Amino acid sequence: TPPLFEVIHPMTTSAQELITLQRKFNETAQFQQKILESKHLKPEHLDIIPLIEGTGTLLKSRKILEKYVDFMTKMNGKRPRMIRPFIARSDPALDGGYIAAVLSAKAALSEYFHFQKDTGIKVKPIIGAGSLRFRGGLSPQTIDEFITTYPGVATVTLQSSFRYDHPLDEVKKAVAKLNRRLGNVDPVLLTVKEMQQIARLDAIFVKYYRKTIEGLEGFINQMARFIPPRRERMQHTGHFGYSRQVGKAGLNLPRAITFTAIFYSLGLPPELIGTGRGLRASRQAGLLGPLEKLYPELRDAILGVGRYFNRENLEILSRRFPLFKFVKTGVQYIESYLGEKMGPREPEDFIHRNYTSNVLQNWLRERSPEEDIVKSAQIRRSLG
Repeated sequence: TPPLFEVIHPMTTSAQELITLQRKFNETAQFQQKILESKHLKPEHLDIIPLIEGTGTLLKSRKILEKYVDFMTKMNGKRPRMIRPFIARSDPALDGGYIAAVLSAKAALSEYFHFQKDTGIKVKPIIGAGSLRFRGGLSPQTIDEFITTYPGVATVTLQSSFRYDHPLDEVKKAVAKLNRRLGNVDPVLLTVKEMQQIARLDAIFVKYYRKTIEGLEGFINQMARFIPPRRERMQHTGHFGYSRQVGKAGLNLPRAITFTAIFYSLGLPPELIGTGRGLRASRQAGLLGPLEKLYPELRDAILGVGRYFNRENLEILSRRFPLFKFVKTGVQYIESYLGEKMGPREPEDFIHRNYTSNVLQNWLRERSPEEDIVKSAQIRRSLG
């Protein structure tokens, strides 16, 4: 096996990016053969895994595969036998909100299997997911929900909270279950009409989410310095949250883990941001029924998230920051949709609420809330 045969191309937005990478590698391989005077050195091309990270790009990702396959067929005289498209879940949520990220991932899975059906080229989709629902919702306790939400996924990446914030035996059983079930659930192929509905829903939910987040940039960055770092990673540019310009010029937010941790540490799960007003607008547009059909797990997912909601904190923040009033209104719409109030249910949920109250009170008193941030993360078994 050659030392390098497969690479992940991050932040893929077009087939041309994959084509350029493939050309450069092929040129390098030919140069190596010439220098070493050997025509048998392998490989001459790479298996490229396109990692697609934006909701809009995910919706058009089938076209990316089609154009890339056309190029590979011309270059090699034969088509690839398999493609492993990689669906991001964290960054689409950071960029466009929770509902848009879920819908775009579902749409991408459908598009990949339509591509497989039309071309005969196998697809083995990958999803990168964190433990909290905002970033994918894959934990040892949520495997069935995850696979039901994303049917057809063949591979998942397990992040640190899955491995280290649960008992070892529980993690081993969860990994064994994933190995049994991944790739064994039939994909759901969406119709053209359903894809059009997803595009309309995406526009609705992204709009309300971004309006709120853009106005809270200063608050978010103030809180970010209290979130304990868990990774050393290079920043990249061009994304909402990675110094990308989206909506308001110059918007600069922390990475997805820190962003998610900020809102959970305050008892305001980011899944709720933009969701209530999006549900209301969807109902007005006649899209609530299609949304529930496309995402039948929606109600249970929101109720699961709602366990970590701290109503008192939202009241306090909405008095200090006008944009939190929109979050408060959105929560009212969500609870109207659910027909019940959100909030703690189990004993651990109430302990979590107490820690999140401490976080806000310490911050308001200009004291470090980091200790309670960590304690709340231990309760929910994930920082962000």
